[in-house]
Amino acid sequence: MAPSRMHADAPYCKRFHSSRVCPTLTDMTHEWWRSAVIYQIYPRSFADASGDGVGDLTGITNRLDAVRDLGVDVVWLSPFMTSPQKDAGYDVTDYRDIDPLFGTLEDFDRMLARAHELGLRVIIDLVPNHSSDQHVWFQQALAAAPGSPERARYMFRDGDGDTPPNNWQSVFGGPAWTRVPDGQWYLHLFDSSQPDFDWSNEEVRAEFRDILRFWLDRGVDGFRVDVAHGLVKADGLPNYTPPADAASMGGAEPVPYWGQDGVHDVYREWRTVLEEYEDERILCAEAWMPTVQEIANWVRPDEMHQAFNFGYLSTAWDPAELRGIIDESLAAFGDVGAPSTWVLSNHDVVRHATRLALGDAAPQGHGVGPRSEGVPEQTFGLRRGRAATALMLALPGSAYVYQGEELGLPEAVELPDEARQDPTWFRTGGERYGRDGCRVPIPWTRSGESYGFSESGASWLPQPDGWAALSREAQEGVEGSTLELYRSLLRLRREHALGAGGIEWLDTDPSVLSFRNGDVIVVVNFGDRAVELPNGEVLAASATLEGGTLPTDTAAWVRTEA
Repeated sequence: MAPSRMHADAPYCKRFHSSRVCPTLTDMTHEWWRSAVIYQIYPRSFADASGDGVGDLTGITNRLDAVRDLGVDVVWLSPFMTSPQKDAGYDVTDYRDIDPLFGTLEDFDRMLARAHELGLRVIIDLVPNHSSDQHVWFQQALAAAPGSPERARYMFRDGDGDTPPNNWQSVFGGPAWTRVPDGQWYLHLFDSSQPDFDWSNEEVRAEFRDILRFWLDRGVDGFRVDVAHGLVKADGLPNYTPPADAASMGGAEPVPYWGQDGVHDVYREWRTVLEEYEDERILCAEAWMPTVQEIANWVRPDEMHQAFNFGYLSTAWDPAELRGIIDESLAAFGDVGAPSTWVLSNHDVVRHATRLALGDAAPQGHGVGPRSEGVPEQTFGLRRGRAATALMLALPGSAYVYQGEELGLPEAVELPDEARQDPTWFRTGGERYGRDGCRVPIPWTRSGESYGFSESGASWLPQPDGWAALSREAQEGVEGSTLELYRSLLRLRREHALGAGGIEWLDTDPSVLSFRNGDVIVVVNFGDRAVELPNGEVLAASATLEGGTLPTDTAAWVRTEA
């Protein structure tokens, strides 16, 4: 295989004298977040110590050794702050306390101390676009008059009688405005129980700077910022109708409530807060923007440190498209001196062990259910999912892993309608399944009513039959299991410093994607027949090799002379 092009073509790399090799991230800086692998814990579905069927902080603490043994560097916790749980904790009533469902501040401190003892950093979810309608500020706003300081903290506006201020629709379906008894309307880009803050209000901005310090003082290592492309809305709140095929959290053209310029001023303020602390604390943006170039605006040197690469997550299982998004990502993020942050699954999208075999049948936020067409056979989806993981973990930059993907969990498609809890399901009258299918509690043991998730056997969402074989206990130490594949890939990624490397594309058949990162050649076969591997030691493969050749929908790492 001959080299054809490398990410030295990216604008960032052109600033260096070498015409052949882009400097590694380690050459530029030693910040941990540039090459870290971060493991997302969805607390209510990770481990339940109390027996009520909902995961909690003590359950997380009890299972942190397993996370460390997987080989990741950091854990990210989805929301656990005080909330009525109308949207699984993304509706916050108190940003400085723990919801009793998950424990107490003391439980959080013990979890954080144990993680640090194990060498794991911890970042937590922060939800600044909106609060719960039970938040004391919103209750004060409802009790106050139009034009009052209390209402100025939120997006209250006058409409025209029964007509709201504009035609905006909620991400979860239905109108984005709700009318209050005195005739005004308030904006909620999500559920009506999640009113949007008005970020032109200095009191709101000061409050969140203080919230940052509260958690930083407790020792957290950073924040994943929910809806980081929201917060600021376009002046005049103009009407907007998204295209019929638009994803729930974005649009192909400028959207008046996503990605407004003023949002970057907020994160510049937050960056100065983090820099008050001597050790490295980070901000990671959930910014669903149409292009990687736009997402890179969130990680300019004085703003956030990372931004999820949703362009990569959304790319089809196609070698040309994947090569294109990898090149585009390395160029766009490199041009602002930031690492690319790779991700395949999270709590908002169909699990990639199912999604990659669906084609275009699973738009973000819609979910997959029993009446969906073309749901793939589980083995087919998992084969692609494992290959996709082997590709992702070989790329330079930081990578995110969502709990349960290391077990090869598919989307839970057959959830009964009466068990579903996602607001999307209810606000669309069952037209969209929403995100429950990727949030089902994960299996730890072969036996038990909840496969070890809870000693009581309770589970807030029912787990599919057959998950015993996917449990951690069933896969532990089993050669070829998805768990052991992840362990091997993460160990090799660290040993070969792939996260701090650079890539050199190699000429191959059009149905094959291949590149060199350091002394490792990565080969992924998308075609319908097996292909030859380069000479060298096979370090890892996502499926069994066939007489030294690479089967379809399989990836391999081969060590050669660098």
